[in-house]
Amino acid sequence: MTATSTTTGGARTDSTRTGARIDSARTDGARIGGTISVNPVLRVAPASPAVAAAYFGASLAFHADVSDVAAALAADGDPGFVVLDSRSTESWDQGHVPGAIHLPTALIPEQAEQLLDRAVPVVTYCWGPGCNGATRAALALAELGFQVKEMLGGFEYWAREGFEFETWEGHERRAADPLTAPVGADDCGC
Repeated sequence: MTATSTTTGGARTDSTRTGARIDSARTDGARIGGTISVNPVLRVAPASPAVAAAYFGASLAFHADVSDVAAALAADGDPGFVVLDSRSTESWDQGHVPGAIHLPTALIPEQAEQLLDRAVPVVTYCWGPGCNGATRAALALAELGFQVKEMLGGFEYWAREGFEFETWEGHERRAADPLTAPVGADDCGC
């Protein structure tokens, strides 16, 4: 996106092809021969703080982090939710979160009522960030009246962050991937 800049009576006004104002005092664009070139990050202006707070607050109502789920499950007592693996039986056998309920997305409409308690929130997961199976499972459960969150990262990040998982052969744990989890620390500090 390019913007043009004109000076009128000592005051600078900037406009873009879309009519959005660019403040020339900001450092998000570089002036090149009378034209301001806006970088790709700020091509669309950030939302107002109030709109951003509403969006990010809502996001946290819909999503749970792998390490937060693991910490809640590892703490003494009832975590206050159940974990639901929405993948196929073959995927479940390859590895799943210990204590998770196995309910493939396609079976949710006919089996959720028998396996889950509506009073207990459900945290869904599937393979990983490239899979929307947990999102589809969360939608199916919400449509049936369950409170639900999606575990970001899915089983992939559960294993990559070094948490124990179960397979058809027993329990396994892999070393934490230093690109996804801190090495030698219990949490990332975020």
